[in-house]
Amino acid sequence: MPVVESLPALPALGLTGLLIAVAIAVPTWLASIPLRDASLADRVWSAFIAVPVAFYVWKTGGDARAQVMLAITVAWALRLGVYVTVRNSGHGEDRRYQAIRARNQPNFALKSLWLVFLLQAVLGWIVSWPMLVASDAAGEAGRVPWGVWDSLGAALAAGGLLVEAVADAQLARFRRDPANHGRVMDGGLWRYSRHPNYFGETCVWWGLGVMGWVAGGWAGAWVLASPLLMTFLLLRVSGVTLLEKDIGERRPAYRDYIARTSAFIPWPPKRGDVR
Repeated sequence: MPVVESLPALPALGLTGLLIAVAIAVPTWLASIPLRDASLADRVWSAFIAVPVAFYVWKTGGDARAQVMLAITVAWALRLGVYVTVRNSGHGEDRRYQAIRARNQPNFALKSLWLVFLLQAVLGWIVSWPMLVASDAAGEAGRVPWGVWDSLGAALAAGGLLVEAVADAQLARFRRDPANHGRVMDGGLWRYSRHPNYFGETCVWWGLGVMGWVAGGWAGAWVLASPLLMTFLLLRVSGVTLLEKDIGERRPAYRDYIARTSAFIPWPPKRGDVR
């Protein structure tokens, strides 16, 4: 792994990226108060990442690596933002946020500023770190040229984006059919993983993390905090663990699905699945 000795513009560039994320969070929080819908944060989650990334590349000019990372990030953000907005429209506050609201009364409207919106802004900014380092390194005299690891990282990120998009489309189509009400989605990619969309999402950020590490070298290895954070969130916080916390009680058929299907990494279902 090549070494970039210093990335001098990082503090100012990164701080501006954080301020941009906060500037998105605050008006969204204000809009959530009269609507009583803190889950608006989900609709702008991708913007917390993509808008700072666009600033990084615009400010530094960006080489081929930074431009590719920006393209993947923007594609990811647009797809996810539109998908979540369409999915959540007309359904009120997500039940996960209802639970947070109930646990933090009174004055949740004020508390949600830091418990939900500013917290997610900071998390999104951390996720943007690989693109921050890649953009800053692009302006260094000793920048690292595109190499095999960049190609592998870009392929992993693009492949993860495709998996994520296909999985979400399959689930949305399944839910639109009234005949599937109460049934468990276990076809397509969902036959091999209970959360193929989260698996694809993780691949996106590990691919971009590798590219950021290549750009920054060992001096920038801290950018791997981005995919590590995203993996932790998807597996232990807002993803698999939270969604499956009580689903077996609410939907008994899901228990059978759990018994035969990998939780995360796509894998052939266990024997006994006769379909």
